[in-house]
Amino acid sequence: MSEMMQEHRSNSYLFGGNAPYVEEMYEAYLDNPGSVSDNWRSYFDALQNVPATDGSDNRDVAHAPVVESFAQRAKANAFTVKASATELAVARKQVHVQSLIAAYRSLGARWADLDPLKRQERPKIPELEPAFYDLSESDMDITFSATNTYFTTAEQQTLREILQALRETYCGSIGAEFMHITEPAEKRWWQQKLEAIRSKPSFTADEKKNILDRLTAAEGLERYLHTKYVGQKRFSLEGGESFIASMDEVVQRSGVKGVQEIVIGMAHRGRLNVLVNTLGKAPADLFSEFDHTAPENLPSGDVKYHQGFSSDVTTDGGPVHLSLSFNPSHLEIVNPVVEGSVKARLDRRGDKDGDTVLPVIVHGDAAFAGQGVVMETLALAQTRGYYTGGTLHIVINNQIGFTTSDPRDSRSTLYCTDVVKMIEAPVLHVNGDDPEAV
Repeated sequence: MSEMMQEHRSNSYLFGGNAPYVEEMYEAYLDNPGSVSDNWRSYFDALQNVPATDGSDNRDVAHAPVVESFAQRAKANAFTVKASATELAVARKQVHVQSLIAAYRSLGARWADLDPLKRQERPKIPELEPAFYDLSESDMDITFSATNTYFTTAEQQTLREILQALRETYCGSIGAEFMHITEPAEKRWWQQKLEAIRSKPSFTADEKKNILDRLTAAEGLERYLHTKYVGQKRFSLEGGESFIASMDEVVQRSGVKGVQEIVIGMAHRGRLNVLVNTLGKAPADLFSEFDHTAPENLPSGDVKYHQGFSSDVTTDGGPVHLSLSFNPSHLEIVNPVVEGSVKARLDRRGDKDGDTVLPVIVHGDAAFAGQGVVMETLALAQTRGYYTGGTLHIVINNQIGFTTSDPRDSRSTLYCTDVVKMIEAPVLHVNGDDPEAV
């Protein structure tokens, strides 16, 4: 027999499955050493001779009486809390209110007012109705704990107030999806940011005037191009003019936060408007491209809605360099190009956290759900070699895909943005006719 096998056999009694049997024999030994076999008595005698950790020479005693003593004391001192039927009913309703709050955080976006065309009817979602939790009109003026919400500093609110706050926050012009995130701190951050203002950002009079100015510029350009160049391809932004106002806000806020560069990738829809009203391309240069009078420095040219551009924009935090990537007609293929450009710029700056360069990618709803390169690029988001610190994705949903006019024929998911849940990215659905929300 090998030395290893002999060693295993000599220690087989220490196998974990034998622990209860060995413990029972040890208890018998402590009670009466003569009650166990000579071999086990010798083994237990050796254990008794092991020095105590505190340096004393006290010998072990039987454990069973000690355990039984503590069990009896626990029984003697045990107490029960008896609550009245009314108190139990109130406690049960409090639990139901918390379930209602959780339901709005998870499903409220489906009741949000998102469609400017009013084509979609509000779906029936029982979980968003108080009756689903046995809460009736008679409960509306009862106060409940609201310590896990951020609507108010008060610790208690009536059910009516809680319900109104939930609907204003999660069922208004902004529908938020963030409960699929697994990190609790991130979810609390979103809850605090949304519930504290009830999803209604506040702007000063000057800020509102600036939003109006951006909307006017966006619509004015589209109307001029439509009137001047009838029938020419321009991939209008009409109906999505608030996107220009949001891009202006992104640039200005990014500059204040220390961003030095923004790399933008987008397809055709709204590209001409971005060139003029976001990056500052001279309108005369754009018009010359429509008139075919623009100089061509290369043997072959490209259509105007593929052209890239770069410029420096002044913000309150300093200048920010904007770069609009050149774009082919292959939808979404620019996504990894933008991420690669941002990664190179970050490496050049020695920025490992992605704080100085921001990628912004603009999508159409049909392409975002339909092109595989979207998922492939998202899958690289958290990898060590391709991490860029996060990307701002803006999806302009004009409710018309290139070959489909009904979402039921273009995707199998509820939203075109559902693919981003694979990386636990939060999603904000916004009504395009509410520029302040956008």
